[in-house]
Amino acid sequence: MDETPRTILTPPRMVDGGALLIAGLQEHFRFENLAGLPALWQRFRLHPGSVPGQIGNAAYGVCYNTVEADGFDYIAGVEVADAGALPRDFASLRLAPQRYAVFTHAEHISAVRGTFMAIFNDWLPQSGLHGADAAVFERYDERFDSRTGLGGFEIWVPVKP
Repeated sequence: MDETPRTILTPPRMVDGGALLIAGLQEHFRFENLAGLPALWQRFRLHPGSVPGQIGNAAYGVCYNTVEADGFDYIAGVEVADAGALPRDFASLRLAPQRYAVFTHAEHISAVRGTFMAIFNDWLPQSGLHGADAAVFERYDERFDSRTGLGGFEIWVPVKP
């Protein structure tokens, strides 16, 4: 049993999100070993603002290809207009328009596991909604300080009736 303390959630806002094309560095992670995530972000920190075709200043952490027994793929990236001129080591992922429950994670980034647990183990089963078969992503805007891990960010969870 995971002893991670669950975050107390504030009610999410519901958003009809448009299509996104996210490009960045990708790795596969297992749920029991997420230690490589900070290192992936450290490598990606060299790129924001210099990614060809970048749209805006927000960074995205996208979880997809999730298989409970095997883990998930994750891209640390930014939104781009086109994937044609990306650096060779970059991956890209197109997210279709989707309905999302958007949660704010206001604590230090190290507490994010507790927020995910509260969302998927507590809020979602009680919400009357179901998780949609689509990518979950974190959105880091100018409020988030990647050096300190503070400032907060959003977690966008795809949902359906």
